[in-house]
Parts: sequence; C-alpha cells; structure tokens
Amino acid sequence: MRQNTICKRGWVLVVAAAALTLAPSALAAGQGRTGFGFNAPQISGLNGGAARLTGGGAFNPGTGFVNSGGGFRCTQDVVGGPFNGCLAGQGVRWDPADTAPTPLLASTTFTCTGEAEPTATTDANTVVLQSDFYRAGDGIDESFTAKLIVSADDIAPNIQGVQNVWIQGIGCGSAIVRFS
Repeated sequence: MRQNTICKRGWVLVVAAAALTLAPSALAAGQGRTGFGFNAPQISGLNGGAARLTGGGAFNPGTGFVNSGGGFRCTQDVVGGPFNGCLAGQGVRWDPADTAPTPLLASTTFTCTGEAEPTATTDANTVVLQSDFYRAGDGIDESFTAKLIVSADDIAPNIQGVQNVWIQGIGCGSAIVRFS
C-alpha cells in the first residue's frame, strides 16, 4: 500500500510540474503575448569574441510589452563593438534595456560575420530587443547595451547551419528555441 501511495504522489508531482511549465505560455497567450525560451551555447563571428546566452520571457508587439531576461557570459575576449572589453569568463545576466518607449524593437538590421543579413522583424516567431548585459561587480549598473535577436527560424540563410540568435557586436549562433 505504501509503494502505491508513493507512486500516486509521484504522478501528482509530474502533473503539477507539467502544469507549471505550461502556465506561463497559457497566461501569455491569453493576454495576446508570445512566450519564448532559448539556450545558445556559442554565439560568435564578429570582433574575435564569443558568448553564450540563455533566457526567455514574453512580449506583445501590439502593445510594446516585454518581460524577459536570462544568463550571459563572454566565452572569448571581445575587442570592439558594444562588448569591447568583455573578457572570457565575464558576464552574469541580461534583461531588456530601460529605453523609451519600449525595449521591444519592431525590427533591426544585423550582421553575423560582417556581411549584411536580411532585416529581422519582431513577430510570432522572432523577438528583437534592446538589452542590457551585466558583469559581476557592476551591480545593478549595466556593463553593456546591445541589440539581441532570438528566432525560431534561421535568420541568416546564407550561412551554413541554423543561425537563430544574434547579439550586436558578437555575432550569431545556433540555439534551442521555443516560441508559444
């Protein structure tokens, strides 16, 4: 009987965890918001540097609403661009920049390797943000401010492989991405 009780509790925990995982997406959808999450272990191509980026959130292009953030780390020294001076191992987190009227951008031009790519546009499968990036020791003061693109689709079809994440001044990378 005790083993049966443990199994029932295990299933309750699995169902509860699944409900909590789906709740933010359902809440976002109910308010006209799009939820997203991603994990990009390697972003590079510009200024000799590289970074990794994770995160997610929700946004609504119609209202300009955005609530997002995540983890950030330079994995190779960056020389030039908005991340000039970010050394390998530096970086803690990122969040939307405090810009008016909103850090959610309608679109942006970008480059992965120095050559122009198509314009990225915020829609149900892509989010373009003006973001702040923080290093440990800088406290609540942003260390770097740059544009960020996260997409469910390949944003640079002329480059081999899937490039669906971009950081201004660092480059592009392939990420596991989910939009809902």
